[in-house]
Amino acid sequence: MSGDDRCPWGREPADYRAYHDDEWGRPVVDDVRLFEKLCLEGFQSGLSWLTILRKRAGFRAAFAGFDPEVVARFGPADVERLLADTAIVRHRGKIEAAVANAAATLRVRDAHGSLAALVWRFEPPGRPAPDSLADLPASTPDSAALAKELKRFGFRFLGPTTVYAAMQAVGVVDDHLAG
Repeated sequence: MSGDDRCPWGREPADYRAYHDDEWGRPVVDDVRLFEKLCLEGFQSGLSWLTILRKRAGFRAAFAGFDPEVVARFGPADVERLLADTAIVRHRGKIEAAVANAAATLRVRDAHGSLAALVWRFEPPGRPAPDSLADLPASTPDSAALAKELKRFGFRFLGPTTVYAAMQAVGVVDDHLAG
């Protein structure tokens, strides 16, 4: 893929190129991967996505591969362990939210069969590809509705903007630029 075939944000550095070309916007229906994306989007809040990409291996190790059944059992000692882990973003609120979100994922599974079943219910109808980054919204009514529904199950640190970024990342919306 040439640089002109990528969205402008996905051209440099190499971490962004690989993420754009191999992951971003590709449909994700696996609950472990969806839980990971939601957690990482929450950790990204206020930070560069590049920081999160470069720490992803550390996050995966620290959060048991983002297995929600394992993470839901994390207790205070695990939170303290994670706060000392330099391989991840050490923010108590975000760490505690990830643990709470694991338990919420299990509640969603009980109610809907899978996290994917709930998330993909909010896929909007198709729309033309945006022409420029300026055409991309920060959030949409669909992301606000999904954020509200996730919060109903106990998800934390996921507002409409963070949820919209997750929807883009997992392919629920296709925001690759035209061309």
